[in-house]
Amino acid sequence: MEGRRAARSGIQAEVLTSLGLVMVLSSAVLAAMLVAHHERTLRELVGRALVAEARAHTPALQGFVPGTRWWTVRADGRVEPRSPLAGAIDTESRALADDARAHGEPRLRPGALWEEIRIGVPLDATGAVAVAALPREASVRLRAAALGVVGGVVAVNVAIFAALGAFVLRRRVVSPLQRLAAVARALAAGDAGARAPVEGTAETAALARAMNEMSESLEQRTLALEKAVVELREANADLRRARHGLARAERLAAVGRLAAGVAHEIGNPIGAILALVDLAARDPGLGEDARGHLARASREGTRVREILRQLLDFSRPPRASAGPVDLAAVAQEVLALVAAQQRYRRVAFRVVAAPGTPTARGDASAVTQILLNLVLNAGDACADREAPRVELHVRAAVAARRAGDPPDAPPPPRRRADAVECVVADDGAGIDPADRERIFDPFFTTKPPGEGTGLGLPNAALLAEEQGGALELVEPPAGFRTALSLRLPLFEPASGDASARGVGGRAGAAQGAAGYASDFAAPAPDSKPGPGQSSSGPAG
Repeated sequence: MEGRRAARSGIQAEVLTSLGLVMVLSSAVLAAMLVAHHERTLRELVGRALVAEARAHTPALQGFVPGTRWWTVRADGRVEPRSPLAGAIDTESRALADDARAHGEPRLRPGALWEEIRIGVPLDATGAVAVAALPREASVRLRAAALGVVGGVVAVNVAIFAALGAFVLRRRVVSPLQRLAAVARALAAGDAGARAPVEGTAETAALARAMNEMSESLEQRTLALEKAVVELREANADLRRARHGLARAERLAAVGRLAAGVAHEIGNPIGAILALVDLAARDPGLGEDARGHLARASREGTRVREILRQLLDFSRPPRASAGPVDLAAVAQEVLALVAAQQRYRRVAFRVVAAPGTPTARGDASAVTQILLNLVLNAGDACADREAPRVELHVRAAVAARRAGDPPDAPPPPRRRADAVECVVADDGAGIDPADRERIFDPFFTTKPPGEGTGLGLPNAALLAEEQGGALELVEPPAGFRTALSLRLPLFEPASGDASARGVGGRAGAAQGAAGYASDFAAPAPDSKPGPGQSSSGPAG
């Protein structure tokens, strides 16, 4: 099929070939008419000249045509040469003499191109006839000019027709069709915006308009299909998020049931053990080694009780009381609380608040607990760096971003800011890509054994959801390796509550920071982080 298609000739070649054949045939007819006309003219001119030469009493030495042979044929059949080159008369010349005598008028036989021209002319009443035979070269010479003219006319006619036909065909038919073919190939290559110029004959212009209508319809369908694909991708992304949310909810429910059971079964025995250890430590007869062992047992028992308290907080989070929260003020209070600890003396903490940041809605104590956990994790993640840095960026945000929106950019102009976010960024070692989906799973931690329980980030995420917000891992700002974003909805006070904006947030933050100061008090230089400090960055 491809070979046959490639062997097909174009419309220009086929039309020119067909019309050229017609032109050749018409030119052949014209040439035949011209040759016939020339033969008639030749007969008249040559006949008159030869008749005059035959009736002359003294024929010229050269004659009308040099080399002509003349004879006189008498009525009794005798033949007399009239020219030096006459020689013996041939049969055809004798027969022509008899024919001229019989008709009583000159008889001319031109013959073919390669034959001799003969003439018989009656001379007198006695029946004498003068017969002449022109040489073959004369026959060719007398007709060659006419044949050349006829051939030239035919050649020029065909050349003009071919050139003019090729020009008209290419301009009016072939070139527009070639442009239509180029547009069709562009459409096949995926360029739905290709359009064909409306030009050429009426049929070609109609075809171009039809192709443009087809390309416009194809472009509209392509745009509709692309829109449907985008919507389908967004729907699939929503389904994946919903599936992950359901899986996380199932895990949280399982952890809640486990925490309730552990707290019920272990809480009371641990309290009794701590009380007995305290009583044993009061014995004045104990040695230093025994007192050290009891002190260590008391510390480990206290740690177990703290873990149980975190489990209870995770399984039964306190009901949040929503109110205005100045997120920048809470961040400053949290940094003041953490920076006072000896283990973070090398870390450079800083709050970067965007001008005009609105007030968030939430529970100040819960927000303080979330930010405290994030800042402690960030400090632990970068504490070993040469110049550790932790920054808190507070700014307006949108509650739900679209695909492709940069997480560290301000809200896009197409959407009104409806949330406030605080991005906690550190320059630690970063998070392993394999752990990015697990950092909010209960009991997942990358800290060494005994330094983390893996409940800090899940508890913080649960508290954020309780307040209508979200806690997410986002792309860090330039110069940082890890960033977590806490987003809270905007606070929209009722009429008469404008005075509460900013004041309640700062007071709630101070109250929340004071409430958690006892849990995160500055430890001794050789102490380890508390059990509630799950990791971010390299700590997970």
